[in-house]
Amino acid sequence: MMSFIAVCYNRAMLKFWYAFMTSMLLITPGCASTGDQADQHSSSTPQITFAQVKAAPKTFDGQSVTFGGKVLNAKRLKEGTRVEILQLPLTSSSQPTTDLSKSQGRFVAVQRDFLDPATIPPGTFVTVTGEMDGSVTLPLDETEYSHPLVRITNLRVWADNEEEASRARSYRGPGPYYGPYWSPYRRTWPYRW
Repeated sequence: MMSFIAVCYNRAMLKFWYAFMTSMLLITPGCASTGDQADQHSSSTPQITFAQVKAAPKTFDGQSVTFGGKVLNAKRLKEGTRVEILQLPLTSSSQPTTDLSKSQGRFVAVQRDFLDPATIPPGTFVTVTGEMDGSVTLPLDETEYSHPLVRITNLRVWADNEEEASRARSYRGPGPYYGPYWSPYRRTWPYRW
């Protein structure tokens, strides 16, 4: 009996060491990479900020950007749907913050494919990824305002956080199933007559 246990133990240890050494071989090449390669990956795609684009929109033509904000209005035109957006900083999950005081201005996003303006009414929070295409000047109250222009490749609509939170607070759900004889006034189950 003792020899059987020893054989099983030896086999288990052999499998453990085999798995351990295999994993070490797989990890080692990743550890041997130089920091220069990691820097090249991160520096090859620098994130263009809204402030940079607002200062000189023409210099970034054709470059990919991701901005977010609150929809001010959306209008269907011959060339596509034009969405005017109040820029807001993005969180780590690419969701725009809801603090309007942090806005750095406005931008216009245009989607060539059909986009019904009713699907993004004013007040909707969105994240837009697209290519820069200069700027467009639109009236703003009694002045003219130059908006950076983004050609949309991806548009994400975010649900209103306050609305979701209030729904979550008011919805308690059915809870655990207690069956037809459970009574909330008696602590016994099933209900006894």
